[in-house]
Amino acid sequence: MNPTYDFTGQVAFVTGASSGMGLATARAFAASGASVALADIDEATVTRVAQQLEEEGHQVLALLCDVTVEDQVAAAVDRTVDIFGRLDMAYNNAGIMPPPTDAADESADQFDRVNAVNLRGIWASMKHELRHMRTRGSGAVVNCSSLGGLVGNPGRAAYHATKHGVIGLTRSAALEYGPRGVRINAVCPGTIATPMVDAMVEGGELDRDQAEAGQAIDRLGAADEVAQAVLWLSSPGSSYITGIALPVDGGYTAQ
Repeated sequence: MNPTYDFTGQVAFVTGASSGMGLATARAFAASGASVALADIDEATVTRVAQQLEEEGHQVLALLCDVTVEDQVAAAVDRTVDIFGRLDMAYNNAGIMPPPTDAADESADQFDRVNAVNLRGIWASMKHELRHMRTRGSGAVVNCSSLGGLVGNPGRAAYHATKHGVIGLTRSAALEYGPRGVRINAVCPGTIATPMVDAMVEGGELDRDQAEAGQAIDRLGAADEVAQAVLWLSSPGSSYITGIALPVDGGYTAQ
């Protein structure tokens, strides 16, 4: 049974919100009473899921946003505040994982792309969220790193570099903004059953049985389980916690 939260009157902003962990977190925020801005590069899908949430009685806003374009990020955050009047919580989730590549063969284009989305995108999102939160003197930001921010894996050097970078951003900004009333943390999901992971399994990039066997809890994680970690880090229940990188990985990094 998941804990319950009351975010009535508060506003959450979620990137990569059209599917997977982003959508699960947006739904969880909405179910807990928050108004939620769903930002995603896939305009058609994010509009459709926002309409579904509206039909369920939630107050939501669909936003087209490519996190690699800082002006789009700034506009999406500003639009959220214009419509809902404030910004209390953010989950910076948008990310990609390129195909596994030998470190000596990885192209500069692939390296630049994964950095643009996974690291620069979170930098831009956090930057513009904090612009609003610092004026209120309160807020909670959760950045999506990965177990790849805590360990290394062959064939994933660029991806893991970005996820390590997210933790560095998180820790440094947490020290800067803690005195200003804003908490900043990261979640580090393991192998979670999302459309991205499904595509990796179907494409032969990931062996599902091996992934399940490589952790103490002998199954893949669920997107809702990551969402619950994000909500806890956004709630008063974690009021004395900032600057952490919380594994949500079934025990993978405990080995």
